[in-house]
Amino acid sequence: MNEGLIPRRYAKALLKFAEEKSADKRLYELMTTLSGSFESLPELDATVGNPFIAPEKKIQLLTTAAGAAPSDSVFADFMKLLQRNNRLPLARAIALAYQEDYRKAHNIYKVEVTAAAPMGKAEEERLKKLIESHLKGGTMEYSFKVDPELIGGFAVNIGSERLDASIKNDLEQLRQKLLG
Repeated sequence: MNEGLIPRRYAKALLKFAEEKSADKRLYELMTTLSGSFESLPELDATVGNPFIAPEKKIQLLTTAAGAAPSDSVFADFMKLLQRNNRLPLARAIALAYQEDYRKAHNIYKVEVTAAAPMGKAEEERLKKLIESHLKGGTMEYSFKVDPELIGGFAVNIGSERLDASIKNDLEQLRQKLLG
């Protein structure tokens, strides 16, 4: 079966179960922390996929990586389900799929702004308000980073959409016109 389809199915079922238990928001926080742990610690993926490490140790590791507390019973039950079905190595993909499903269900947009230089507080707030006005009543998870390679300007990613108002992009488009 398709590796991408399995995590999606688990995430969808988990979201429905978490909503029934009124734990969907907390689980979203845990899954966000868990996927962040996978991103910052690449060896975590290899460890969870290692067949020589006991499943109980993997669950303990994933629970710590998610920042889950003993009171997070939905997360604990889910880890046991993954263990029973030999799906612990899919924890990262399931966490990412859960986040995507949760955002879609709650009209949350992931917004990433990349600028060539740091923005002033007022300028950044104005940009946030402009972006919010285009989200059709949705809320946003906002992140900002600086990338000097843009030369000037900024780029905004909202989900899979991108608005690139950088000098680097302008120069690339000019280059393409000259070559074409």
